[in-house]
Amino acid sequence: MKKKFKLQDLDCANCAAKMEEAIKKIDGVNDASMSFMTQKLTIDAADDRFEAIMDEVEKVCAKVEPDMKILR
Repeated sequence: MKKKFKLQDLDCANCAAKMEEAIKKIDGVNDASMSFMTQKLTIDAADDRFEAIMDEVEKVCAKVEPDMKILR
């Protein structure tokens, strides 16, 4: 399943790159891209575990940029 999410308060292009790399390492994620310019996250992950994967994505992102929110 491929979905796009808006990001709120993403302040740093380097942080976006770090979060993108961390998201790609999560089990069940096929591909991910995070754009600082458009403030969007596109994620392609396993359908059956999508919500659990998104919870993990939020935890990973909070470590890099705690103030950023993924609007889902």
